[in-house]
Amino acid sequence: ELKKAGIRDKVKTIVGGAPCNEPWAKRIGADAYAESAVDGLNKIKELTGLA
Repeated sequence: ELKKAGIRDKVKTIVGGAPCNEPWAKRIGADAYAESAVDGLNKIKELTGLA
């Protein structure tokens, strides 16, 4: 949907939690996978250059 809307290059997507895994995240084109909320915050920092 992000590609269809023409905004895929303007947003970052992070997936995670129990129903997700890293291979699936890569398969769907997510920018990052996080195992936990804390990991998700760290991924956000990395993706935004705040790390």
